[in-house]
Amino acid sequence: MGRVLIIGAGGVGTVVAFKVAQNADVFTDIMIASRTKEKCDKVVKAIGNDKIKTAKVDADNVDELVKLFNSFKPDIVINVALPYQDLTIMDACLKSGVNYLDTANYEPRDKAHFEYSWQWAYQDRFKEAGLTAILGCGFDPGVSGIYTAYAAKHHFDKITHLDIVDCNAGNHHKAFATNFNPEINIREITQNGRYYEKGEWITTKPLEIHKDLTYPNIGQRDSYLMFHEELESLVKHYPSIERARFWMTFGQEYLTHLRVIQDIGMARIDEVEYKGIKIVPLQFLKAVLPNPQELGKNYEGETSIGCRIKGFKGGKEHTYYIYNNCHHHTAYLETGMQGVSYTTGVPAMIGALMFLKGEWKRPGVNNVEEFNPDPFMEQLNKQGLPWHEIFDQDLEL
Repeated sequence: MGRVLIIGAGGVGTVVAFKVAQNADVFTDIMIASRTKEKCDKVVKAIGNDKIKTAKVDADNVDELVKLFNSFKPDIVINVALPYQDLTIMDACLKSGVNYLDTANYEPRDKAHFEYSWQWAYQDRFKEAGLTAILGCGFDPGVSGIYTAYAAKHHFDKITHLDIVDCNAGNHHKAFATNFNPEINIREITQNGRYYEKGEWITTKPLEIHKDLTYPNIGQRDSYLMFHEELESLVKHYPSIERARFWMTFGQEYLTHLRVIQDIGMARIDEVEYKGIKIVPLQFLKAVLPNPQELGKNYEGETSIGCRIKGFKGGKEHTYYIYNNCHHHTAYLETGMQGVSYTTGVPAMIGALMFLKGEWKRPGVNNVEEFNPDPFMEQLNKQGLPWHEIFDQDLEL
């Protein structure tokens, strides 16, 4: 039914490739491309499907991307490269007439700041070209927005409060490691927090606000308020929301390491000179930290990610909690990757599947909550991320 090109062969890209290959009735032709072709070949070998093609491409180079797109002629590109590369890949899609999907919004290399304005600016160009761009189709962002859309469609006349909660209760048995690209992860966590309340964005110091929250099958975990990009799109598309926040759990050992990394300057993203060579400290740190792709084998425990929502239905106030728990070891047995890569990669595949089936096909730039959530929610249960609902209980928030 469709040709798909996956850009990126890291942990998330590996999961996307595994899940795409499992749905061969929809994804009839597959290519994986990365700056290092050997990484793509390794993924294909792990899947055991020699029909999957691989290619070398520099995702920072529009001309290289266009050449590859014109050669393979994909119906849709799944971008699981770095967020820095979103715009060059979108530019190449426009030049080649290819539809687009990503899992994280664009951020510039020289500033730890992410928002949708850069990608939303592509709206008219994609619309005029008759191409669909699907933004933020991982778990958070991604499933968190789809959960919200599902709640708004089926359980609420008006949503007033939204809290997205993300807990990783796993143990990878490393002194310090990040669950996805260390450079992106540390940039995200060390910047100021931000949340939405009564029409205004309120800024906090990094990880300044935290509280214990109870996660299903896990128990209480200290949860920290952060900014996450889906808050920006969700308050835009659901203007009844009075307050929207994002919470993520961190252990004390992780936070201690993170503080030391900052204190000694290794979280810097500006260039420094070392023996006549210019390096970015955070990029050097990434090179010596454990590779997130290699954490899965010994990873125990599970993740729990969901939305805690308050609003009104039929004039009465209700609460609603929708979530998924994903076991790291189960994800590893299926794909060789840990649960954080799995929870991001599976929704990316489903989003592309939605497009190719004609369920999510609308020219322009679209966040996931703008589409019909029902067929996507059905696929979550089929593809390894089953969801659960709790009605009218204490949200703790």
